[in-house]
Amino acid sequence: MHAPKTIIEQNPAPIAPAGASSQDFDEFIYLISHDVRSSVRALIELPQWIAEDLEEEGFPVAGSVAASIDMMNRHAGRLDRMLVELLTFSRIGRMQDVRENDLVAALNHVLEAVQVPNGFEVLRKLECTRVTMGERDLLTLLDALVQNAIKHHDKPAGRIVVSAIHEGAEIVLSVADDGPGVEENLREKAFGAMRTLRPRDEVEGSGMGLVNVQKISTLYGGCARLTESPFGRGCLVEVRLSDAPMQQPQ
Repeated sequence: MHAPKTIIEQNPAPIAPAGASSQDFDEFIYLISHDVRSSVRALIELPQWIAEDLEEEGFPVAGSVAASIDMMNRHAGRLDRMLVELLTFSRIGRMQDVRENDLVAALNHVLEAVQVPNGFEVLRKLECTRVTMGERDLLTLLDALVQNAIKHHDKPAGRIVVSAIHEGAEIVLSVADDGPGVEENLREKAFGAMRTLRPRDEVEGSGMGLVNVQKISTLYGGCARLTESPFGRGCLVEVRLSDAPMQQPQ
């Protein structure tokens, strides 16, 4: 049997004071998410340990008990993913250097980490290949855009086009897909925190991907929007970023 585990309780994170700055609030989110996640990790592991202990004692876990443990694992995993996304949200614009980044190298890094499914083709139209911003913010932005295109696709094969151009004093970065698309009246709602346009039993997601996209675009002097895909079906997420230097994040 597993040896008893010692649970260490951490001090609760301080409550964000009224009128706190955006940076204070991000720090508050970071502390809360970090501390709560340690407990969530225990919720993920404990049901498995219980099942293993029962098996060792000669009580196979099956039927409704196995189904309940599986449901606990799925919900705890979902909560853990939400906390990871909240941690990502809290780090945007913080603890990194603003510098010129190679967009091609950043996209290569993201596509390797995402592991694009077989059957999907990622095309590049990168007329602009340099962008000045925090490196982690750029990786977070690209990851959210690519993951969004793949996760919400309704077919086992598809096309994704990543584009970047200069337009006046802005860099326009966009990711288009040939998936099911988003109805026009729901496009603004897609940027709402913890919002998913399809049930989580159909598409696993935290509902924070496009929230992070919007926060990054705003931080760097721009905006983000959903519009029609050039494929005739699907969705295009357009992100505008100022090409002017900005103040170093703290």
